Amino acid sequence: MSATSRNPWWRGSVVYQIYPRSFAEGPPVSGAIADGVGDLRGIREHLDHVEWLGVDAIWLSPVFTSPMADFGYDVADYCDVDPVFGTLADLDDLVAACHARELKVLLDWVPNHTSTAHPWFVESRSSRTNAKADWYVWCDEPPNNWKASFPRGDDAWQWDEVRGQYYLRSFAVEQADLDWNNPDVEAAMLDTLRFWLDRGVDGFRMDVIHMIGKDLHQQDPDGAVARAWSHVPYNDVEVTHERLRRIRAVLDEYPGDRVAVGEVYLLDETAVARYYGDGDELHLNFNFSFLWAPASATELRARIRRTLDVLEPLGACPTWVLSNHDVPRHRGRHGGDERVARMMALMLLTLPGTPFLYQGEELGMIDADIPDDRVVDPGRRDGCRSPIPWTGDELHGWYAPTWLPFGVEAPGRNVDALRGDPGSILQLYHDVLHLRRRADDLVDGSFELVELEPADAVLAYRRGERWWVVLNLGDEPVALPETVEVAVATVPGMVGARIDAVPARTAVIASR
Repeated sequence: MSATSRNPWWRGSVVYQIYPRSFAEGPPVSGAIADGVGDLRGIREHLDHVEWLGVDAIWLSPVFTSPMADFGYDVADYCDVDPVFGTLADLDDLVAACHARELKVLLDWVPNHTSTAHPWFVESRSSRTNAKADWYVWCDEPPNNWKASFPRGDDAWQWDEVRGQYYLRSFAVEQADLDWNNPDVEAAMLDTLRFWLDRGVDGFRMDVIHMIGKDLHQQDPDGAVARAWSHVPYNDVEVTHERLRRIRAVLDEYPGDRVAVGEVYLLDETAVARYYGDGDELHLNFNFSFLWAPASATELRARIRRTLDVLEPLGACPTWVLSNHDVPRHRGRHGGDERVARMMALMLLTLPGTPFLYQGEELGMIDADIPDDRVVDPGRRDGCRSPIPWTGDELHGWYAPTWLPFGVEAPGRNVDALRGDPGSILQLYHDVLHLRRRADDLVDGSFELVELEPADAVLAYRRGERWWVVLNLGDEPVALPETVEVAVATVPGMVGARIDAVPARTAVIASR
């Protein structure tokens, strides 16, 4: 984190997303057999990498008890750790180890739905008169045309033979939507937050949080239904904001600026901005419009400008993200060229607000090619979840063959190999992250987009009075309005040079 004292901590901090199954495997204990699935001890043993990289916080994708139909997003117990990842004590140890390194820890909270194996649902489906009969969204006949997220094209209403009614499942069959209209549901879910806050976690990434309010009479557009698009990006209901304020109030009961990060999967920045509330709802919201932007100077400039125009009047902190566990990795999305991936990384880490990195971005990973017989995810997102290669040997630093295959580049594109190469993309991430710690204006300074020619090839902006950030996505050098000194460049060998032009397919952070 920058040396400048910032309050709250999350404004401008860099958050590193860990997908635990694919991050690292701890050594087997007590005679157990290694299974090639990442776990909490594996994360703890690799905190040196996280700390060396220079991030400020980690976010763990779900580690709660789960049948793993959706690999943790189908929760069967919000207040315990699934044995595949370890124990509650292991998570406590990891939180303590992170705090000892001044790293914050965010957990992934899934408020919209539970596993159908959750005791709440088991009781709810057992009859129409039990104590939890109305904890989920049940009906005799579907009231709308909503589609589920996966398998794509499935109806979101699932017939249940036990109860003799339909239940809403916005995602997989095994994920039943909770009914937040029931105050008992809301109270129980708020208690799950308190359970983890009491154990010292620093906040939560809140999965599809905009779904906790629903208007069951709203029909999705005909075009969306014809294309079998999920209902999720169409859900935007006023009552959700009341519930978010009560969620925020729980976090505000605790010291240390506990943070709520919302996955509000709406692609309109103005709509997402409303979920910040008047500083009393979510602290941060993911920017999916930016995530899906092509590697085009024109598009990036437009989406950055629109985001800031919407959020700055609210005093809200923007977020920036290029990849995550749900979408193809950005290097692959942008054509596979590492030069582009390097430029996008430099941009991500110098925009005003809070950047999120997804594990493996620092290695320049692309999605693994997963054979059909190895596909396990109901949404077929396996490729972006391939394991992190730590070493160049056959198991790449794991203790057993991994649950998903490695990418084809793993023998050369692994932590050991790139850590030893001063010109690697891994070293680039390290250098930018550590420059942020020394150069306060790259975190807290003013921001000004500057149009350089050709505008369709160059994204340029100023941070504070001193710093230039220039991405030349084109094939010709770009002249600068003044001579600057390069602090970090995507091309090795430029650091310290004084330049008045940026070479083709190159990005720089430079000072006046």
